[in-house]
Amino acid sequence: MNVVDSEIVASILLTQGYELTDDINEASLILLNTCSVREHAEKRIWNKLESLRYLKKKNSELIVGIAGCMAERLKDRFFETEQLVDLVIGPDAYRSLPLLIEEVESGHKAVNVLLSREETYADISPVRMDKNGVTSFVAIMRGCNNMCSYCVVPYVRGAERSRNPESVISEARQLFKSGYREVTLLGQNVDSYMWEDTGQVTDFPRLLEQVALINPLLRVRFSTSHPKDISDDLLKVIARYDNICKHIHLPAQSGSTRILKLMKREYTREWYMDRVRAIHSIIPGCSISTDMITGFCTETDEDHKESLSLMEWAGFDFAYMFRYNERPGTIAARRLKDDVPENVKTSRLNEIIALQNTLSAKSKKEDIGKIKEVLIEGFSKRSEDHLYGRTSQNKVVVFPKEKSQKGEYVQVRIESCTSATLIGKIEPL
Repeated sequence: MNVVDSEIVASILLTQGYELTDDINEASLILLNTCSVREHAEKRIWNKLESLRYLKKKNSELIVGIAGCMAERLKDRFFETEQLVDLVIGPDAYRSLPLLIEEVESGHKAVNVLLSREETYADISPVRMDKNGVTSFVAIMRGCNNMCSYCVVPYVRGAERSRNPESVISEARQLFKSGYREVTLLGQNVDSYMWEDTGQVTDFPRLLEQVALINPLLRVRFSTSHPKDISDDLLKVIARYDNICKHIHLPAQSGSTRILKLMKREYTREWYMDRVRAIHSIIPGCSISTDMITGFCTETDEDHKESLSLMEWAGFDFAYMFRYNERPGTIAARRLKDDVPENVKTSRLNEIIALQNTLSAKSKKEDIGKIKEVLIEGFSKRSEDHLYGRTSQNKVVVFPKEKSQKGEYVQVRIESCTSATLIGKIEPL
């Protein structure tokens, strides 16, 4: 979502005569787009601000701003302790950025962190800041109505609201006309996307289908699904269209029903397992990735073992894995004690990572000998004699370039793999 927000901000500023620069020393305005979901992300911003002090000393007219989730959560601290920050703008207030800049130029600090129940930026065409010109993101909704006890998103991004489906389809169609061959539909919980107009209802399965119908050569992905909401109807739509990628990111967070209840995730271990079974039944060959949090409040060794056993049972292809860190203002911070020692959190996280490395390696080894359709995204990081792309299952593949080029689909026979990458050769037509 932060990538999309940055593209929206860039679009607004370009209409005001600004130009993007890759050289920070040339900048007259520096905006740090921030995230508050994890403590580590916030620490990176504080470190980045410290590194900008020399630029501010060198150029007193330089404007430094904080945008996004940290702006909403820590607006007072930025002005009180970080004198180099000139403006603070929340994720629903980007349209006011030109006025805030004018306020700073007149010698005042400027802030707007008001949340909105309507703002979706549906009418703004984002400036694509990605480098490959093949894949891009389309935000279909903003905010979140789920009140997971550990999560700060509802407080910093506001209530859930969906974009007009016509604006989503139009943006995706324009991307395809511009040469892009893959779009990822984004939302905190895409499964709950809902738009109603004059009695006509568009839910997420219908929206996904309409985007897929733009062109068979346009791959469609989405993120993120919530286990409590993912429906058989959605899974059947995914199965129906070859260009809807056969990969679902389905955050579990824990394998313990007791911990899931404390997290206010609104599903049980058994419900999650039922959804995984449904995915494999309706979409054979679909890959599943997940999020896991270890060391949540009151988590016991038994709870931890249940997380490990769920991971092993599901055989996740990939996972984002984190130690729990308390986020100020959340339900967990107000009502639960962060009582799992840090060394225990670290030990459990290491176990989870080790298991997932094994599962990921197993998943990739199962592809050896198979032929996979790959969308080429660019040159391999190690050699311009090799290209890389991803399969429908979201696995990275590296192969000799031969006569192929970025943006093309090729059939690749998988010959070997590393822990993170499939390696193969283009199969002759």
